[in-house]
Order: sequence, then structure tokens, then C-alpha cells
Amino acid sequence: MIIKEMSLNDLEEIKQLFRSVFTIDPWNEDWSDEKQLDEYLRDIMEVRNPLVFGLYEDELIGFSIGKIKHWCGGTEYFIEELCIRNEYQGKGYGKAFFSLIEEKLKEKGLNQIYLTTDRDVPAYRFYKKIGFREIPELTSFFKEF
Repeated sequence: MIIKEMSLNDLEEIKQLFRSVFTIDPWNEDWSDEKQLDEYLRDIMEVRNPLVFGLYEDELIGFSIGKIKHWCGGTEYFIEELCIRNEYQGKGYGKAFFSLIEEKLKEKGLNQIYLTTDRDVPAYRFYKKIGFREIPELTSFFKEF
């Protein structure tokens, strides 16, 4: 298992894994519109300080798409999307991936990771299990029109 930094050059590989994970339970998202998926991933990868990691074991089995964000508490890795290929979930790959990410972040002088997820999905319990703390003072807002 190895970790490597990825870029827009790896977009097709990322799209394939993204679609395979997020179009089934528990997410069930509709990513059938190729242009919409391409635009979404470009939106989160073409930022000022992008940082994308891939986890490989012969093939891409996981990725983390985020950015380096400077904050009063230090410099953080703000994760927009993260996934592990379905057949590798629940087998320690996610935990190992985060350990490798943390090593890379420490080398870059970063001192924290920030991410959001839904409370009613397995990822919520996973993040708590590997040491992430929930911030009860924060909430998310959404307005449809």
C-alpha cells in the first residue's frame, strides 16, 4: 500500500473511483451526468492550494481531495472528498490511509485535518473511531430555491 500526491492529470482515475463509491449505498448519489461530475471534481481540485492524495495497492483504492487552508489555529488540510473502494472498506485501509496522510501533512508543516460528513452514514462513526472530534458549535446551512 502506497500513498502518492495526485493532480488533475489523474482526473479520469479519480472519477471512476468516485462514481463507484458514491452512487451506491449509503450515498446513492446520481453522478450519471459526466459533465456535472467533471465540473464538481474540477471545482474542488482547481483551488489555490490543492492537495490530493491517492492510496494505491496495484490500483487506486482510495483518494482524498482537499486544500491547504491557513487558519488562526495553524495550517490545516481541509478535506472536501474522501473515499475508499467499496471492497476495501472495513479492512483497515481507511485508518492506514489517514496515518499516511498525517505523515505527509506533518512533513509539509500542517497540524490539523478538517472535514465534514453526514451523521447517518458509516463514515461518521469511522472518523470518530480514528480520533476525529465533532465540533458541536458548528452547523451546516442549506437553502434551496
